[in-house]
Order: sequence, then structure tokens, then C-alpha cells
Amino acid sequence: MKPKVYLETTIPSLLTARPSRDVVLAGQQLTTREWWNDQRGRYKLYVSVLVLKEVERGDPMIASERVEKLKECHVLPFPKEAEELTRALLSRRLLPAKAETDAAHIATATVHGMDFLLTWNCRHIANAFIADRIRAGLRARRVCRPGIMHTV
Repeated sequence: MKPKVYLETTIPSLLTARPSRDVVLAGQQLTTREWWNDQRGRYKLYVSVLVLKEVERGDPMIASERVEKLKECHVLPFPKEAEELTRALLSRRLLPAKAETDAAHIATATVHGMDFLLTWNCRHIANAFIADRIRAGLRARRVCRPGIMHTV
């Protein structure tokens, strides 16, 4: 059985973005495209209704490209359990209040039992210091999957 990967919004955004002149961003775009072309078949891909709302924003042509790329992904709802876990992550200050959307992505991936959460969001999701606290908080709630908060 293929591992389940939750794609956070940065993945389709970088996958379809116009080439950047910023060397770091250009590297992330290239790496994302290489992963998409060469590795995505090894995983069962998931996004949430939250991701779909986010990718529909912005330039209509690029937004439609993002939506098109995600058509092969399974779409996860944002259930009450994910709402509650989002609130818990924020109320326990595992993430700052301004990171509510990031907490919602983590909660959705966790509640739905994803093996991995794939993201370029290093501010709140793939931040090693924050991720350790989040994993500990999820384990304390007995909802942490072994691979959650790891990147592919």
C-alpha cells in the first residue's frame, strides 16, 4: 500500500508558479516539479478543502493550473475533530495565533491519518523547533501518526 501524503498549499503553488528570479524560490520550484514528475506516483496524494480554497485565489490562469494539477488528489473534508485539534494547537500555543491556517493543515493531516505532510512552509509547519513541540502535543493527545510532520 502506498504511503498517504497530504499536500499543503505551497506544493501546488510552487508547482505552477511562474519561474522566480530568487535563487531559493527557484530551487524550491525546481525541486517541487522534479518531485511531482518523478516521485508522486509512489504516494497516494491528498489535499483538503482548505487547500482547494487557497489554490483558487490569485491570478485566474495560474489558479486554474493549480486546481487542474490537484484533480488527481483525493479531497479531505475539514471535520469537527480537525477544528477541535486546530483550536488545541493554537490554545496551547504550539503555533502562534496568526498561524491558524497552518494549524488547520496539520490538524487535517493528523485527523485523516496521513503518513506525511508535504510542505515548503518552514515558518510554522516544517520548522524543526515548532515541529518538535507540535509532535509532542499531538502525542499527548494520542493523535500523532509516526510520519506526520516529516517531509517527503
